[in-house]
Amino acid sequence: MSLGTSIEWTDATWNPVRGCSKVSPGCKHCYAERFAERFRGVPGHPFEQGFDVRLVPEKLPDPIRWKSPRKIFVNSMSDLFHDDVPDDYIASVCKVMEAANWHIFQILTKRHDRMSRLLSGPLRSFAMMPHIWWGVSVENRKHGLPRLRRLQKTLVAVRFLSIEPLLEDLGKIDLSGIAWAIVGGESGPGARLMNIEWVRSIQSQCERDGVPFFFKQWGGKRKSATGRILDGRTYDDFPEPTFVDSENSSGVAEPDALEPDFVPVEALAGA
Repeated sequence: MSLGTSIEWTDATWNPVRGCSKVSPGCKHCYAERFAERFRGVPGHPFEQGFDVRLVPEKLPDPIRWKSPRKIFVNSMSDLFHDDVPDDYIASVCKVMEAANWHIFQILTKRHDRMSRLLSGPLRSFAMMPHIWWGVSVENRKHGLPRLRRLQKTLVAVRFLSIEPLLEDLGKIDLSGIAWAIVGGESGPGARLMNIEWVRSIQSQCERDGVPFFFKQWGGKRKSATGRILDGRTYDDFPEPTFVDSENSSGVAEPDALEPDFVPVEALAGA
């Protein structure tokens, strides 16, 4: 993957916020927390403060410096809608995404209520931009399906689901208004197992409803060993992206060598 990320469904990561806190069972074995806490107290390291929530305003301009169009996962090491991130800082992130409209931005949250409230209020001008995709995590019925329903009620251009780690059978799902579904198992130490029938159920419902389906991984302690083949094939479907040509396609700024935005996921998971 470009810029060193091994997250299969994106091209790059951008972390203008670092750190988070647990809100549901999907957070139990958080790869980002595990990585960040390794470096707590290391002077000068980006995660010297461990996984404490911290704004990183010096990272805000990065997507504007990246002139080649790419899909960018926003805050792979945090949650943009965490309570400790001020509204005006979230607005600053959105303004950068608006300006760098030759990229696709993928925002994923477990804090669906706050995202919906802001996108229906002070951030509504950003909600309908087709190059900004808004997603929620869906790990189980109790916590994940209410996020899905709230997302469906939020007026945005592109809605997507990250059904990872999938922890149980979700049953029949209403996929109305959903443009994309990513499914994957948990990886790293203590990974909880995912049943193939749970995955097949989601894949068949996506096929029925015409929702692009991306199968990310089976997971396990070493996800490279279990792979991402489902019933004899890989599923790499994406929504049709809408890129805007940048004025200058050269001079892409390379990431800082120490920046954990670009550490492979396998390294984060200890694989």
